[in-house]
Amino acid sequence: MSNLRLKALLGAGCFSLALIGTAMHPVHAGGLERGGYDIDLLFDPAPFATEAESTYVMPDRKYKNALGPGGTNLGLSSTADGAEGYWVPRIGAKVQVVQGVDCMVDYSQPWGAHTAPGSTWNGAFSNIETDIKSNNYAGTCSYKMDAGKGQIRFIGGLFYQDISGFKESLVNLTPALTGRVDLKASGWGWRAGIAYEIPDIALRASLVYNSQVKLDNISGTLTLPGGPTPIFGATEYMPDSLELKLQSGIAPGWLAFGSVKWVNWSLLQSVPICPVGFPASSCVTGSPVAVTSLDLMYRDGWTVTGGIGHKFNDAWSAAGQLSWDRGTSHGYGAQSDTWTLGGGVAYTPTPNIEVRLAGAIGVMTSGHSGTLAGENGYVAGLDASYDFGNDLVTAISGGLKIKF
Repeated sequence: MSNLRLKALLGAGCFSLALIGTAMHPVHAGGLERGGYDIDLLFDPAPFATEAESTYVMPDRKYKNALGPGGTNLGLSSTADGAEGYWVPRIGAKVQVVQGVDCMVDYSQPWGAHTAPGSTWNGAFSNIETDIKSNNYAGTCSYKMDAGKGQIRFIGGLFYQDISGFKESLVNLTPALTGRVDLKASGWGWRAGIAYEIPDIALRASLVYNSQVKLDNISGTLTLPGGPTPIFGATEYMPDSLELKLQSGIAPGWLAFGSVKWVNWSLLQSVPICPVGFPASSCVTGSPVAVTSLDLMYRDGWTVTGGIGHKFNDAWSAAGQLSWDRGTSHGYGAQSDTWTLGGGVAYTPTPNIEVRLAGAIGVMTSGHSGTLAGENGYVAGLDASYDFGNDLVTAISGGLKIKF
């Protein structure tokens, strides 16, 4: 899922600066990324601005040549649908508190995942359905001051996240019996950054760091055919990230932009799940205490984006971009490299209202999921293996901004 927010200043020279909105944060980014983090609204020059946007992503990932535990054919299907469509909403508001000080609040869903290959494929002992959701509530402020030909801006903020989800898988083939893990957790994070802007030429360079979110309250229920058991998970962290964004007017009405983002997904390897009553220090993947685990086995994610925008007149603007996202799977899982092409238009019928529409199409590259050795000698992927080809991902997005 590449970062297809398509938010870019399209004014240059004597043109008014206007934000063209959004087409999609990650269309199919690595790890658990969906909406990611976005503070672009903070840079809007209006004294007050609010926006709402939503993106629907449609990945068409297909599993094939699937085998069960130990590479055995269980007599089930060797193919399955490896991804489900999903919505990515976001809403935010920004206000100029005093001259030079801007603050914004926003709600988003930065993380998530949904796969539902079902109970009739050879990998059902690994996954029948997994669904992870998140809610993020953030406040971010900035202070800007004159510096040379432009302005330097210092950025800081806090955010609170709650994360929940479940995973269901086969625990017995004949008769077919399933088990399910339900989990929830929450935590706080912070962000800090710096930006330099020269509004006359639509130039902006920003570097923003988002901290890890400590999840030390993971709890839930393990439901097996014999009944439910209260469980907990060892302390985990949602990843920190660092993003560099650049943009500049290159001719009247024309803007070039790009970004590079790193996300520390290698933090998430295998999350051990243990019955309540055991000490947290003994809850380690592969230990006798752990009744199951949520295996992710990620490597760090990188996203590189470049594009160009054009302001046709006071009412219409458009932008297009190409993105590459390095897959976080490297032998286990189906999150391979993704290339995405996106485009969007913004219509501004009055200076106070902006309507946006965008779309994207991309290719999720091929690969294989099997066994992968991780921490403490633990090996993930023993319960299923499968291949996947070059698959299509598409997305559509719409948004509305009101400012005055």
